[in-house]
Amino acid sequence: MLKLPGFSARTIAIGYAVISLLVLAMFAGPLWWAWNTNIEQVRTDLLQADSRRMCNLFARNGPFALAAAIDSQVMGTNDGVRKIILFTAPNGVKLAGNLPGWPADLPHVDGSSSATIDVDGMPRRIEMVQVTMAKGYRLLVASNLNRFDVLERLFIYGLLGCAVAVLLVAALGGVMIRRALLARVQNISQTTSAIIEGQLSRRLAEPGDGDELQLLTQTVNRMLDQIEHLVTGVQDVSNAIAHDLRTPLSELRARLEELSVARPSDEETYAEIDAAINDVDRVMSIFNALLRLAEIDSGSRRGGFVDVDLARLGAEVAEFYLPVAELKDIALSFVPTGNLTTVGDPVLLAQALGNLVENALKYAPEHGVIAITACRLAGAPNNTLELVVADNGPGVAENERPKVVERFYRGDASRGTPGVGLGLSVVSAVARLHGGGLTLADNAPGLRATLQVAVQRA
Repeated sequence: MLKLPGFSARTIAIGYAVISLLVLAMFAGPLWWAWNTNIEQVRTDLLQADSRRMCNLFARNGPFALAAAIDSQVMGTNDGVRKIILFTAPNGVKLAGNLPGWPADLPHVDGSSSATIDVDGMPRRIEMVQVTMAKGYRLLVASNLNRFDVLERLFIYGLLGCAVAVLLVAALGGVMIRRALLARVQNISQTTSAIIEGQLSRRLAEPGDGDELQLLTQTVNRMLDQIEHLVTGVQDVSNAIAHDLRTPLSELRARLEELSVARPSDEETYAEIDAAINDVDRVMSIFNALLRLAEIDSGSRRGGFVDVDLARLGAEVAEFYLPVAELKDIALSFVPTGNLTTVGDPVLLAQALGNLVENALKYAPEHGVIAITACRLAGAPNNTLELVVADNGPGVAENERPKVVERFYRGDASRGTPGVGLGLSVVSAVARLHGGGLTLADNAPGLRATLQVAVQRA
């Protein structure tokens, strides 16, 4: 299996150099092919056209007219520099041209060919056309190829210069990229080292130029925010658990110790045992709520999602709590609107809605009103469904609303009421599990708790 090179400044520089050289070769290759093919063909066609023109002149006006025309054409030119012409008699004697005689090593073969001959004592590469005319007269029309050597050398030197420039730019770019990457890596290393040492509030410095690393930096910072939130939450929960368990366990121990020392009557003993059972039940309720939150947060309950009709579920919850509301002379109503079918966990949704109703019943005054409504939120993302529980109780102060959904948090108004401060935490977790959330607002007077659930398909 082919192993790709690792991502580094050196790899980027080498890759840039290789790609640039390939692009340069893709540009130079067709150009070189065009030069060696098309230009050569054009040059051959010109030589053949000149030879035909001279042959026609020979056929019309004879050898002397052709010789005069050739001499006038080559007169004043530098021999061997541009075009080579030689016209000889049947006995091989030169009649006209810029060669002293027929080259000794040149075969007498009519047509187009290439060869190397001596011109002014220097070897020259030529492309030529030989023609044998009437009565044995011969004509040689050739083009000196050496005059293109300078142009070819300039072309090659230009390519080499471009290749060297590409390599230098790649090396310089690699150094600059390496420095930039090392600076970013050093910043990340310093920040992560500080976080490892316990400074959870440290964050990566976001680049201000909007480069490609900005998105990664923002993602990492969001991850660090979530990690800090989770770690802080674990610490707060641990402290809260220790605090909330200490009271019932202390009371339980005091009762048992008193029973052991005082040895009261059977009736008093059974009363203390009942109170101890209540303390144990309180401890178990805390652990059950925490286990339920852990199960919800893990997402394992998604495997049991089924079709749920929130209208029917809300009606059942309202019917269940209606006797309690009647005992407190509280008007409890439920009004559904529209199609409220979705996919979710009916047990968790019923428990979440029940927690909201229990809170409303706990704080609503006598002769109060609790209104439960369910509707489809028009225009919301994912076609969201809403379950709303509104009461006319004391409500929750605006600055406390973000805190009451935290685990074990209890506001001033709830100090004298039973509970452990996990009800709204469970509701918020259930809402998140179903793609929604829990929002608290002022009902003027009272509290308006809205449980949002995203419509899903099985």
